[in-house]
Amino acid sequence: MVEADDGGNVLQRGVANAIRYPGAAYRLLRAVVIGFFLVAFGFPLYWLLVLSVTPPGAAFGLGLFPETVTPVNFLYLLDPFGRSPFLYYIVNSVVLSAATTVVVLVVATFAGYVFGRLRFPGRRVLMLATLSIAYFPPAAFLVPLFRLFTGNVTLFGLRPPMVYNTAGSVVFPLSALTLPLAIFVLTTFFQQIPDTLEDAARVEGTTRLGALWRVVLPLSGPGLASAAVLTFIQVYNEFFYSYLMNDGQVDNWAPIAPALVNLQETGPTFAAAGSVAALVPVVVLVALASERLVDAIDTSHVR
Repeated sequence: MVEADDGGNVLQRGVANAIRYPGAAYRLLRAVVIGFFLVAFGFPLYWLLVLSVTPPGAAFGLGLFPETVTPVNFLYLLDPFGRSPFLYYIVNSVVLSAATTVVVLVVATFAGYVFGRLRFPGRRVLMLATLSIAYFPPAAFLVPLFRLFTGNVTLFGLRPPMVYNTAGSVVFPLSALTLPLAIFVLTTFFQQIPDTLEDAARVEGTTRLGALWRVVLPLSGPGLASAAVLTFIQVYNEFFYSYLMNDGQVDNWAPIAPALVNLQETGPTFAAAGSVAALVPVVVLVALASERLVDAIDTSHVR
């Protein structure tokens, strides 16, 4: 009973101190949350960096800190003179992700304008049906898409062209899978724009398309940046279609996923160096778009 009472007293004193000193309680909770994220996410990244600068033969039995730091893993993987095609895999991933992002932004802009600025019967139902596509597992579409992309399906008596081992085998399905999120983000931002601004442009003789280009899009810059960054990262990190819709050859637009899988056979240090190098385009993109992303968060918070 004494221990229980002591525990209860400690808990009561802790609650009383948190109420009396909310600033200290807030700093303590913030330190706990930051510490959790550093352990859960920071340590794997740190270990990846340690392995990436470790000599290939010294990976086993490695301590918390590397005994020898060497760039040999990166020099081998990023060699543009033919010893390793890894750099070209990264270029393929960037090009495919950028192309998918452009397709998604164009379609999502018009769809978001329709859902966010126009009023018509069945708008909510159609919006929910569009968003429901994001909840389907990618594996559900693999077999029909594979048959379609390899020309094994007849449509209206015609066989579609061979798309397997091309950029379209990755861009087309990933555009469809990432489109619902982009539509939702842009719809949310388009809804926040006052109708009076667009009406004023329409009074001046601007068409709806002109109002979209001259009024809605300039005011939705943070939303466009958010949709673009989310789409790019999702496509860049995607593994399922990136691995199965090509034969893994760099000349057939194979992205980074097959290359990282193949690096597992060369050793942990090369695989770690490849993973770190593959992070660079995403880090650069987020750094360039950080100001727009902060504006998007502030805008959504205020409104």
